[in-house]
Amino acid sequence: MEPGSAQAVLGSDLQRSEPSEPVVVATGIEKSFGGVKVLQGIDIMIKAGSIHALIGENGAGKSTLGRILAGAVRADGGTLKVSGHEVQYHSPRDAIRTGVALIAQELELVPGLTVAENIMLGHEPGTGGMISRSKLRAQAIEVIERAAFDLLPDTPVCELRVAERQQVEILRAIAREAKVIVMDEPTTALTVAEVEKLGELVRSLAHGGTAIVYVSHNLKEVLALADTITVLRSGALVKTTEGAGETESSLVEAILGRPTDVVYPALVRPPEDAPVILSARELGRRVQGDSGLSLELRRGEILGVAGLLGSGRSRLARLLFQDQDPGSGEVLIGGDPVGSSPRKAYDAGLVLLPEDRRGQGLLMGRSIVENVTLPHLRQLSRGGFVSTKQCSTATARLINQLNVVTASPRAAVESLSGGNQQKVLFGKCLLRHPKVLILDEPTRGVDIGAKVSIYALIQKLAQEGMGVIVMSSDIEEVLGLAHRVLVMRNGEIVADLANDDLDASTVMHAAFGVDVPSDEGGLPA
Repeated sequence: MEPGSAQAVLGSDLQRSEPSEPVVVATGIEKSFGGVKVLQGIDIMIKAGSIHALIGENGAGKSTLGRILAGAVRADGGTLKVSGHEVQYHSPRDAIRTGVALIAQELELVPGLTVAENIMLGHEPGTGGMISRSKLRAQAIEVIERAAFDLLPDTPVCELRVAERQQVEILRAIAREAKVIVMDEPTTALTVAEVEKLGELVRSLAHGGTAIVYVSHNLKEVLALADTITVLRSGALVKTTEGAGETESSLVEAILGRPTDVVYPALVRPPEDAPVILSARELGRRVQGDSGLSLELRRGEILGVAGLLGSGRSRLARLLFQDQDPGSGEVLIGGDPVGSSPRKAYDAGLVLLPEDRRGQGLLMGRSIVENVTLPHLRQLSRGGFVSTKQCSTATARLINQLNVVTASPRAAVESLSGGNQQKVLFGKCLLRHPKVLILDEPTRGVDIGAKVSIYALIQKLAQEGMGVIVMSSDIEEVLGLAHRVLVMRNGEIVADLANDDLDASTVMHAAFGVDVPSDEGGLPA
């Protein structure tokens, strides 16, 4: 096995146990939201000691099915049996009583309580209505040690990183002696090292007899972990198959319903004499002798920015968008300064799509039309009053252009799948036809189908003359999309590489600050 492969990353040294009898059997599961049918007669069987993956495009119904199995969503039809007994869940607490626990994308912990208190929450030891703090702490420590996590029981959860909070959720499921744990997109916010640890734990839990329902859009992870894979498409069951017999290509074909040999569109290069549309000069000098960040982007060019975690990609995005005071230097659009605030940058034709759509990009409880038009209300107003007709027309046009799947433009963004939420964020950025679009992790948390759509959109925008900057932690994504690649390390641009047969190895050597090995092989001492 190659070092760094998905199997290596996800802890393949732990042997899989042989899955045994079914612990969960779901038959004819139906579910609709707002008139849209999201699950259509799904049959699925989860075996004890197995890792059973649910995959599909965003909106295929995989998260909804996982949440039904864990009692977080009630099915409209069908039957659910756990350990041979038919159940009707009204809440996750009902599911927990039968040994089924959910670890959701949005972690459900109490930030002000300690690690130990969160682990034992809902089943605290004690007598006569009084909690025994000593027993609670002792039992929590026992669970922590059983999982071999490096967590201190008395640490407040609010002080933990995302990966550590996720560990607390897993420990809570273990403390409840869950027979089935549903994990919904568990690695979205994790580093490579954290993904490795999670993979080892998932295998360990399955080896001990716990069934894992693993909901994910990451096909490499799924192939590395899953004994069984169920593919959903548009709410319907496509197939359930053994993981060992599948490849990324076969899964992509099953997910999309068609073969996809090429995920990235063919690069169409801008004319050699294309004018410079954006230039940055000596941005953000931090110390004496620091030359700051400088770059140029031509009209119709897609510029990729690569680098390791903490290399400074997102800082560069914020400096360009004037969302962070550069302290030095300037940003020009078509030769003119963009000003000193995000609003002025927006008005100059420079737009940033942030990496965190939930925290920085969208108002999840508000409608699609409200989210798309919010930054543009001045342009959609007449005599000081917002034109609802113009807002509706502009939003409908973008929904159609971006293929957003929704029952209505008035639907709340939180009701959409992750891929459709990301398309709404694109719509918000594109309504005023910007000259330059900065994309920070444009496909984070979306499935292969949504990625294909987003990649095609990026190429189309560039061909229409827009300058695009793509910042991504996925080297393959940068290489697949960009005409030119900047590599960052320690907050500096350390390489500017034309993407002519550029490979990931060259980019990674620059990111790590290591010379590219010669043809004779071997790195320099």
